[in-house]
Amino acid sequence: MPVLDKNSHLQALFAPQSVAVIGASSRPESVGRAVFSNVLRYDYTGVVYPVNPKARSIMGVRAYTSVLDIPDPVDLAVIIVPSAGVAQVLQECGQKGIKGAIVITAGFKELGGEGINKEAEVLNAARQSGIPLLGPNCLGIINTDPQVSLNASFSRLMPSPGNIALVSQSGAVGVAALEYAQAERIGLSKFVSVGNKADLNENDFLAYLQEDPQTDVILLYLEDLADPRRFFQLAEGSSPRKPILAIKSGRTAAGAKAASSHTGALAGSDAAYDALFAQCGVFRVESLEELFDYAAAFATQPLPQGNRAAIVTNAGGLGIMATDAAVRYGLTMANFQEETMERLQESLPPAANLHNPVDVLGDATEERYAAALENVLADPGVDGAIVISTPQLMTNLAAIASAVTRVASQHQKPTLVCQMALGEIEETLTILSHGRLPHYAFPEEAVRTLGAMARYARNLGRPRYEVKTFADVDRDAVTEVFAGVKNKGRSFVLEPEAHQIFQAYGFPVLPHSWVRSADDAAQAAEEMGYPVALKIVSPDIVHSRAQAELARAEAEVGRARCELTRVEALVKQKVSSEHALDQTRAALAVALVQKMAAPGAEMILGMTRDPHFGPLLMIGLGGTLVEIFQDVMFSVAPISEPWAHRMIEDLKAFPLLSGYRGEPPGDLEMIAECLERLSQLALDFPEIRELDINPLMVFPQGQGAAVVDARIFVG
Repeated sequence: MPVLDKNSHLQALFAPQSVAVIGASSRPESVGRAVFSNVLRYDYTGVVYPVNPKARSIMGVRAYTSVLDIPDPVDLAVIIVPSAGVAQVLQECGQKGIKGAIVITAGFKELGGEGINKEAEVLNAARQSGIPLLGPNCLGIINTDPQVSLNASFSRLMPSPGNIALVSQSGAVGVAALEYAQAERIGLSKFVSVGNKADLNENDFLAYLQEDPQTDVILLYLEDLADPRRFFQLAEGSSPRKPILAIKSGRTAAGAKAASSHTGALAGSDAAYDALFAQCGVFRVESLEELFDYAAAFATQPLPQGNRAAIVTNAGGLGIMATDAAVRYGLTMANFQEETMERLQESLPPAANLHNPVDVLGDATEERYAAALENVLADPGVDGAIVISTPQLMTNLAAIASAVTRVASQHQKPTLVCQMALGEIEETLTILSHGRLPHYAFPEEAVRTLGAMARYARNLGRPRYEVKTFADVDRDAVTEVFAGVKNKGRSFVLEPEAHQIFQAYGFPVLPHSWVRSADDAAQAAEEMGYPVALKIVSPDIVHSRAQAELARAEAEVGRARCELTRVEALVKQKVSSEHALDQTRAALAVALVQKMAAPGAEMILGMTRDPHFGPLLMIGLGGTLVEIFQDVMFSVAPISEPWAHRMIEDLKAFPLLSGYRGEPPGDLEMIAECLERLSQLALDFPEIRELDINPLMVFPQGQGAAVVDARIFVG
């Protein structure tokens, strides 16, 4: 039976009209009992069939020996049998015409060895039967839509209905997330535990959820991506309409190991995820707390138009703390218009602070809070507000919550609430929940969330991907260079060859010439004009600091370059001397005479090829500073021109490029073009493993740039 289109059949998993729980059990504390009990007790609107060859009935429902014995059609099979029997059960499901399957059973790929073979058999059985498969080794699936009300999982609770969907690669993290959401009064529309992702993965559910009318915000817990390119395409299309917030666990530097280039060393195992998420609009968070703090606001509040925040509080100290947090999380404190200040003065006591943060004083009533919030939200210079209240003897938190809810509903600006009371706030939380206002225990949490909303809103303005293809490149010339490198058994490209490659792809390359004698060097220098640099070209010297001894030799040559303006003298002292060759202990093939670059800003451009993401591009502050400051930005190729500019602007060193303290701005257009050309080069030639251009000398605006030094590694 051919494999059916998975996305069109996910409806069988989320909204089946009938469910067979294969492995349902009456045994207390068994997974089979937990799953079957959940389907029953949370008022599933369809028909459920327990399947267990050793039982006549389970929890009062007639049981069947096999799924084939069920007389009626079955849409979904939830399988909880020993791992050795799962493939056979899936074959029977295929014979029954079942449209989807969830394998909760563990004991597959996660164990390695024989478990990998078992999982392959299960996947083969599902595909032969044309059944989309969730799992194995998963928690299950939940749909809170009242028209379905399906809890096909062994979670101990059913989330409240909401407009947030959660997809988790970890069942244990999923359980913790469900508990946290329930405690924080955050409702969910869907929950999916993808488990081992033998068949269906996060991309399939992302495609489904972006069209799901019950879902407005998508949350992801990821340990890896099954197909990063497809994820990019789906997320880029979805994120402008539905925010996607993701935790990607496993931030580590272990993946950077012994890289050959600066780019490879700086990339690490996590840079690709950061780059991919940023490019496709996914907002990355660091913890479950952040995930649900942000989700509660994204699901209920409009996005801010900017990052100007107003704070209304009855506690001056907390207002100061919130102001400090605003700076930390990328917000600016809004400056109120004169009209706003006048209205605040009319509605607040003389002792109140009218400036931002607005202090309505400790005895503030709900009327005072309402007046202050109304005035600041009406100010055109305010993009969002945070309301803080502490419990005083004269403070009615529930009344304040009602007033804030009423005022906030009349404005299209996000309003977040922090009521710092630990006891007897049930009524307050209910009011805020019904009014769709997110509540936070501490001011910093609310400020951090508003900052996240502002950053996300800014990212919505990111340019769509229209990648330029340069027609002025010479692919044949580059192919010829790589063929020569391969024939010589090298894993790297000599620097003159690297300059050939970059020149063929339209990079601004300094005038240069290969020479084999002092006379040739002198002639080349005369033709290109002084000052020039002379570089040793040898297969034994790839990176100037690859070994300490070679580093010393390179440094010696480097000092000579700086001191001499006539290449004849340099050749006579450093190249013609057999003693100098002995010092370098290198096989001198040729020398490279290169025109010295004019002074400019030193940048680094690089690429490392990630096994899953493909070419990972890098830009940063160059020269010897790159590994000290590590001021770099990464992106996954291909990139567009606007995104290239975004990479440049996000560097901490960007002020140095844009004109700092009277210095002329650098040629940003040329830097962006070099990034785009590097993207095309990396995609056109998959044999490039890593490369650095360090430095790319950037000249003042309109004067271009120049590739000075370059390294390319192949393999």
